[in-house]
Amino acid sequence: MSASVATIAPVAPLAPVGPGEDTITPATEVCLSIVMPCLDEAGSIAECVRRAWATLARNGIDGEVLVVDNGSEDGSPEIARGAGARVISERRRGYGNAYRAGLAAARGRYILMVDADLTYDLEDAPRFLTELEAGADMVIGDRMSQIDAGAMSWSHRYIGNPLLSGFLNLLYRTPVSDAHCGMRALRRDIVPRLDLRTSGMEFASEMVIRAAKEQLDVREFPIRYHARCGESKLSTVRDGWRHLRFLLLHSPNHLFIFPGLVMGLCGLGIEMIGVAHLGLFGRHWQIHATLVGALLAIVGTQVLALGACARTYAAYFMGERDRLFSWARSRFTLEHGLAAGGLVTALGLALGVSIAIGWASHGFGALGDGDLAVLAATLIVIGVETFFTAFLLSILGLRRS
Repeated sequence: MSASVATIAPVAPLAPVGPGEDTITPATEVCLSIVMPCLDEAGSIAECVRRAWATLARNGIDGEVLVVDNGSEDGSPEIARGAGARVISERRRGYGNAYRAGLAAARGRYILMVDADLTYDLEDAPRFLTELEAGADMVIGDRMSQIDAGAMSWSHRYIGNPLLSGFLNLLYRTPVSDAHCGMRALRRDIVPRLDLRTSGMEFASEMVIRAAKEQLDVREFPIRYHARCGESKLSTVRDGWRHLRFLLLHSPNHLFIFPGLVMGLCGLGIEMIGVAHLGLFGRHWQIHATLVGALLAIVGTQVLALGACARTYAAYFMGERDRLFSWARSRFTLEHGLAAGGLVTALGLALGVSIAIGWASHGFGALGDGDLAVLAATLIVIGVETFFTAFLLSILGLRRS
């Protein structure tokens, strides 16, 4: 991932900050905020808060411990406050919702995010801080080589996490070994650039993806992962799907463009072979193959159109930087799309008219040229799709005004 070191903003004069303080004022900016989301963690939250304060004191770090209660019903907020944490409430359930509230309320120049279940060593906080002060924008722990016995299920350790992290790295070219680690740190001044929006566990993936798209300096180092205290809130199937869904939704090339190109080109190729009555694999392809080719060509074109709309939406409404989209926008207009769609439609209609004329010249007998008729219909449908997609892209483009 490319290195892009941001400049640290000047720090406001510090006011004394002590355990349990709930008031936020402009003068109380600190060096490090340790932010913990909490949902029914009565068995571990006090110890997590105590360890956090002990680490800050032992290393002479000016900081705060911020607990974001996410609707606990076991007294966790009161326990956390009693242990010395500043506690805020986020009633909208979800890992992402809790962290977005915590990031907004944190008053540290740097923010350390850590789960409140004793799975991570708070003693590692200075290591994260050192990397941030050395110029990193985000630092992520890598649990995969130091997992205590029973701390992570076999399926998560060897299947779920490696597959999802590998897929994320493939799509977004992010060399992160453990994209879902719950201990990570970042500079507070990059939070607006990340523009984080998700509400659930996919928040972890969103942070990495947004950092990659913003070309931030992301670093990682190995950390130890312990067995959690209390019941896990993770749902393997539901949360795994949410991660996978989010990865695909933020990559229209892999979700739409590449599959659409493959289907469209394969479909047109199959259709051309059928129309030309060419022999392939030892036999001549009949009308059935031509129909399959037409279906693939039409579906592929539609998927490509959806991909174009997705990239346009991402550029105009989500602030995505897309070089290919910028290049195409500067060279092609609504009129180009309408002309292309109209031309393809006209070709299909012309082919259909020629088939009808031939049929009439034979006295309106048996209607032959089935392969050509399928090709004519394919061209008409693709042309119409292109024509109206151009209008939809133009409507999305009104965002510029």
